[in-house]
Amino acid sequence: MTITHHLSEPLVMAYAAGTLPEAFSLVVATHISLCDECRARLGAHEALGGAILDAVLDAKDAAAPASLAPDSLAATIARIKAMDRTPPTPPRPPRTGLFPAPLRDYAGDGPEAVKWRRVGGGVRQAILPTGRGATVRLLHIPAGSSVPDHGHRGTELTLVLQGAFRDDSARFGPGDLEIADQSVEHTPVAEAGPDCICLAATDAPLRFNALLPRIAQRFLRI
Repeated sequence: MTITHHLSEPLVMAYAAGTLPEAFSLVVATHISLCDECRARLGAHEALGGAILDAVLDAKDAAAPASLAPDSLAATIARIKAMDRTPPTPPRPPRTGLFPAPLRDYAGDGPEAVKWRRVGGGVRQAILPTGRGATVRLLHIPAGSSVPDHGHRGTELTLVLQGAFRDDSARFGPGDLEIADQSVEHTPVAEAGPDCICLAATDAPLRFNALLPRIAQRFLRI
C-alpha cells in the first residue's frame, strides 16, 4: 500500500493532545494504523508532550516537595510484585477483514458486517455511533459512480479503505486521506475496479449544489 495523502500537522497535534471529536479521532486512528509515516509523526508529538509534562511536574515537585509515608517503599515493591503475577493481556487477533483495528471496534471486520443504508445513485452509507461534535460514516460507492457535487460548511476527513476516487484536486487510493474545508468544492468519482469504500467524518453538514441532494440531506444526516 502506497500512501501519498497524509494527516496535516494540526490534526496530528490535536490527536496527540486528545482534543479531537471522537468521529475525527476514529478516522485519524484508522489512518495511523495504516501509515508508518504518520504513526512516526504521532510518536514524536507524544514524546514531546511527555517531555513537557515531565518538566512541568519536576518544576512543581521542586517548588513544593511532597512528604512520603514511612511504608511507601515497601508498598511500592509489593505493587510491583503483584503486577508481575498478573497474566499478560492476550494479543488482539490478527486482521482478518478489510477494516483496520480501530475501525473494527465500531463496524466489525469488514463491509459484510455493516448495516448499509441506500442514499441514492447506488451509494450506500452507515453512520457509526460516536460522541458529539462530529459524525462519522462508512460510504460504499460503486465503481464509476459519483457523489453529488458539494462544498463544505466545516471540515471533512475522508479515508479510503478500498478502491479509489478522484476529484478536481487529486486521486485518493487505499490509506489516503483527503482533508476538505470550506474552500473545497468537488464531485468525487469512484474509479473503475473494486467499489470504493471510505470512512468519512464531518463536523458540519455538507453544502450540496443540486436540489434533490439538498432535500434528502435532512433525512440522511449528511
